[in-house]
Amino acid sequence: MQITRILVDGDACPVIDTIVQLSERAGVSVFIFRSYDHFSYQVYPPHVQVKYMDGGRDAVDFALLREVSSTDIVVTQDYGLASLALNKAAYLLHHTGYQYTAEHMDELLAQRYHHQQLRQQTKRHHKGPKPFTQAQHQAFKQNLMHILRQSHSFK
Repeated sequence: MQITRILVDGDACPVIDTIVQLSERAGVSVFIFRSYDHFSYQVYPPHVQVKYMDGGRDAVDFALLREVSSTDIVVTQDYGLASLALNKAAYLLHHTGYQYTAEHMDELLAQRYHHQQLRQQTKRHHKGPKPFTQAQHQAFKQNLMHILRQSHSFK
């Protein structure tokens, strides 16, 4: 199957530069979906488009979902968005390199729900995700390269 696009949930994605670089080598278009709260003047190459959304917390997710096709790679750290795109996209990747699959989705969603319940019960707010590591970045890069090599030849 030939991958035609990479759709990125781009509000907090630390691997956008890697996606842009590898997609250019493979001749694949990139669409970065962001809320206006994360507006940037960053200039990207012609094969990259940034789509800004307004209108609430899940507006970016729903806009991305409307665009997904069976020849796309979706990159997101949002388990809920990943679960909704699972049957629509060719591949779903977390920015740490993890590939979402149907076999693991129920477990991921259950963990997310459990952690939300714990936060509500203890009235604690977590400090956010752990720092993004070089090893995670490398794992993402290797996984994306592998997928792109299966359907494209790098320049």
